[in-house]
Amino acid sequence: MEQKVNKNLEAKMQKVSEIASRLEKSKSMVMVDFKGITVEEITALRVKFREAGVDYVVLKNSLMHRALNEHGIKGLDDLLVGPSAFAFGMKDEVSPAKIISEFIEQSKSEKMTIKAGLVEGKVVDSKAVMALAKLPPKEVLIAKMMGSLNAPVTNFVGVLSATLRSLVYAVDAVRKQKEAAEA
Repeated sequence: MEQKVNKNLEAKMQKVSEIASRLEKSKSMVMVDFKGITVEEITALRVKFREAGVDYVVLKNSLMHRALNEHGIKGLDDLLVGPSAFAFGMKDEVSPAKIISEFIEQSKSEKMTIKAGLVEGKVVDSKAVMALAKLPPKEVLIAKMMGSLNAPVTNFVGVLSATLRSLVYAVDAVRKQKEAAEA
């Protein structure tokens, strides 16, 4: 009997270690409550998660609680009640929030609700997760930033070329005036 208890405890400790490893490796995590999701819906959702490099798992709240404590993350204990699933963003911070937000909008029901999230180790509420989901893709943000950085240089070149153009026009006008005077 005692050996069975020890094996069970070892299995739980191993699972807590795996969860802690996921927390450490992920850039973000979104915690959701789910009820009444069909097999087809969850299968389609898992495919989207896999394509985006997101680990989506249903975990026992007690094991997640222990893993969060191992990392010193506070503020999620009150939310670890009822059915909980966790989406770990391994590639970027935004993917889990975007996919879950899209699912919630498409299903137009209370099948899934966002409880909270973690972004780079910081606890954020459901409103912050939804705001994160509304961010444009990383490529768009980089393009906007590059455009902002290039704008002053482009404007400076435009001003210089306008000044040079004005100088050329002035010199040309003087040349024409001298030619007219000589003739």
